[in-house]
Formats: sequence, C-alpha cells, structure tokens
Amino acid sequence: MADILHRIGVEHSSPQQVYEALTTLDGLSGWWAEKTSGRTDLGGVIEFRFGPGGFDMKVTELDPGRRVRWDVVDGPQEWIGTSVQWDLRQDGDYTIVLFKHEGWREPVEFMHHCSTKWATFLLSLKQLLETGEGAPDPRDMKISDWH
Repeated sequence: MADILHRIGVEHSSPQQVYEALTTLDGLSGWWAEKTSGRTDLGGVIEFRFGPGGFDMKVTELDPGRRVRWDVVDGPQEWIGTSVQWDLRQDGDYTIVLFKHEGWREPVEFMHHCSTKWATFLLSLKQLLETGEGAPDPRDMKISDWH
C-alpha cells in the first residue's frame, strides 16, 4: 500500500473555517471542483466532476474543526477503496492541514500525477481561505493530459 501525504498552513484562518471549506458544497466547489453535488453529512456521498471524469466520496468521519475523512466509492479504478483524510489543528496564526490519500494498491504513474494535483488543490484551498478565491477545476493549473 502507498499513501499521498501533504502539509499546508492556512494563515489567519481557524480550524473551523478550514473544516467548513471541506464539509460544505460551497466550500468544496470553491477550491476543488466547481461541479460538486451530493450530501456532505456523515454517511452522505459527495460527487465531484472534472473534465475527464470524477469521483464519488462517502463521508465516513466528521470531527468539527479537527478531522474530515472520505472513502472513495466510485471513480478511477486506482482510487476505489482508498481514503482521503484531513487532520486540522491551530498553530499560532496558522491552521495546519495534514492531508492523506491512503490505501493505494501500488505507486503507479497515475498516483504521481494525483499527488501533484492534490498539492495544487491544497494550495487552492489555502488561497480560498486566505484571499476569498480559490482555483478549482476547471480554473486550476493543468499539468498533463490527465489534467
């Protein structure tokens, strides 16, 4: 098994503000995918749609201001059965976001691509919270034919 791990600090933002950007349709569409729908409550399924396809995530853990966790239930074969988790904590003027996309069966080339894209979208999350405007799909930086 292989995991994607990232860490960002969001300045002048509380863990609760970051949590809301991860758990509301408006928040999610502001930094990850403009075409986001579904239910963001515990047990709900959120549908994220991008140009080349999309992902369906089942919400499996919500700890307000501390943790959000999803299980991937539909999307590219490499993603199905993996989990996405954010752990949040305050550190001075920053909210620290520890991101994990875990459970990849093997570190295939697509995983390398996804790691880079997760990094760009985490920076979009940071940008949304610090400036009020993120860079979600389709306004994100394109890095290859996978987008």
